Amino acid sequence: MIDALTLDQMRVLLAVAEAGSFSAAARRLGRVQSAISQSIQTLEATLGLTLFDRSSRTPALTEAGQAIVKDARIVLAGAKAMRARAESIAADVEPELTIAIDAMFPTPLLMASLEALRREFPELPATVFTEALGGAEQRLRDGAARMAIYSPPPNDAGDLNTQFLTRIALTPVVAADHPLAALPGPLGRDALEPYVQLVLTDRTDVTRNLQAGVIASRIWRFADLATRLEFLLGGFGWCNMPLHMVESHILAGRLKRLVIAGRPGVELPLYIVHERGRRLGRAGRWLIDDLRNRLRTCPGAHQRADGHGPDTPDLVA
Repeated sequence: MIDALTLDQMRVLLAVAEAGSFSAAARRLGRVQSAISQSIQTLEATLGLTLFDRSSRTPALTEAGQAIVKDARIVLAGAKAMRARAESIAADVEPELTIAIDAMFPTPLLMASLEALRREFPELPATVFTEALGGAEQRLRDGAARMAIYSPPPNDAGDLNTQFLTRIALTPVVAADHPLAALPGPLGRDALEPYVQLVLTDRTDVTRNLQAGVIASRIWRFADLATRLEFLLGGFGWCNMPLHMVESHILAGRLKRLVIAGRPGVELPLYIVHERGRRLGRAGRWLIDDLRNRLRTCPGAHQRADGHGPDTPDLVA
């Protein structure tokens, strides 16, 4: 008998509970009072419970009725969400937006764009993975992410569709009180080699074995940029960092930018990547457009797409 429950019965139940009487509920729903009474009686028979105490002039919820009203609210809210989800899918909006993003991408900009996405698509569930090095591609290939933003290696397989998004400026830096900060530049390998290099490493198989770009004989490895930044500020060594993450520290005198001989400005190209043949939905396309607009005014991010950027190994360090 429980299968005989209907959403309409639950709506009537809530209307009576909120309006305080069958007649008031009938006026709210635009029905006759007898139809409201019949709906509640059918619901009580289906559940095998008395939901209203009718011993007084005004019906009052029983203890069981109060519990069922709470459940009815949850069911109706779920049905409303399901209907909104179905309408979104029918309008070319993804059932869920899952995206993996390289940790080099500016976090404040990403947060602002995701907040705008939430306002534009309030019913859309979204999941965001922030990953270092090969982590974003791994999420994409594992099927955990529908699209990703990262720098594909030069020998990337042709099963992925890539579209240029931006370039993130990287700069070599060291703590202001580190011995390297006192040396005149440009600095050659012989000047850098004795000091600890803070290296960003990878926990995936995508770029795990890359060693190029490592100059120092002593290295400390880090799986995330935030921790590496803390050790950088603590004076433990030097490394390349995204300019947008360290610019305020440079201006405040906590970090010093290093000039390395033979190395012009380094930029990490980031691409929008998704499976070839799997079209992005309307929400994904909206998010990409919003990110592009915000990147135009982001320090350390450049929109030109000329060239192929630095080799990925140089960015490990």
